[in-house]
Amino acid sequence: GGGGGAGALRLPGLHGYAVEFSPYWPGRVACAAAQYYGIAGCGTLVVLEQNETGIVLLRSFDWNDGLFDVTWSENNEHVLITSSGDGSLQIWDAAKAKGPLQVYKEHTQEAYSVDWSQTRGEQLVVSGSWDQTAKLWDPAVGKSLCTFKGHEGVIYSTIWSPHIPGCFASASGDQTLRIWDVKAPGVKLVIPAHQAEILSCDWCKYDENLLVTGAVDCSLKGWDLRNIRQPVFVLLGHTYAIRRVKFSPFHATLLASCSYDFTVRFWDFSKPNPLLETVEHHTEFTCGLDLSLHNRGQV
Repeated sequence: GGGGGAGALRLPGLHGYAVEFSPYWPGRVACAAAQYYGIAGCGTLVVLEQNETGIVLLRSFDWNDGLFDVTWSENNEHVLITSSGDGSLQIWDAAKAKGPLQVYKEHTQEAYSVDWSQTRGEQLVVSGSWDQTAKLWDPAVGKSLCTFKGHEGVIYSTIWSPHIPGCFASASGDQTLRIWDVKAPGVKLVIPAHQAEILSCDWCKYDENLLVTGAVDCSLKGWDLRNIRQPVFVLLGHTYAIRRVKFSPFHATLLASCSYDFTVRFWDFSKPNPLLETVEHHTEFTCGLDLSLHNRGQV
């Protein structure tokens, strides 16, 4: 993509797990990282910025366990939340050089995903954990508002709907994609999406009924919530598990995925040959991926 070409920054000894563009600052990115492939050791949150010279490190925050996901606040341009291998969530203020403002420790196993809702008027955060639960948080409240139970395996991904307030999706090792409503205790919809662990999901930015899942079976599948009997599309090409998938903020049918096969792939599911491009810049597992809201084509 554009945005001044590709930039690279090496973080010695750290493995990146998630990367998210700031909703406020063009070219600013947060990365959640862990030592030793997240198996042991510490974690680091880094805030990066791309300028004319390349990618520079603005801020770095250490935590005593691996960091697996990160999300930017939707109401304060300096605030971020990370999720950690010790089951806790950390709230950070990138304007301050100190440790976390707040730590929420409720999950009993790895907190693998965290996402801040885009719903105006209410600040809601959802987390997903290896303890098989998702939790709802208001960052201003010291404890979770609600716990969502039902998955029979690890939750790898929890993502808010960009369209429907209070609605989020979760992807799990139990091979299902589930849709939840924060106003209702039970699950709204269970989709047996793959015959393999599902590591990632995302919502289409232009169709409130369309989601994509990415799984250990190397496939991406599109799901229409009004008819879940079979997928709307299946995208094949990755050769190892798909670690993360994101729909484009600019095109209804465009998406990007990254994988343990070291590649990032771009797809247009409306085309007869949907694979647009395979990017082989990385020399290791590619775990994190995001598409800029500010710079079209910047990934």
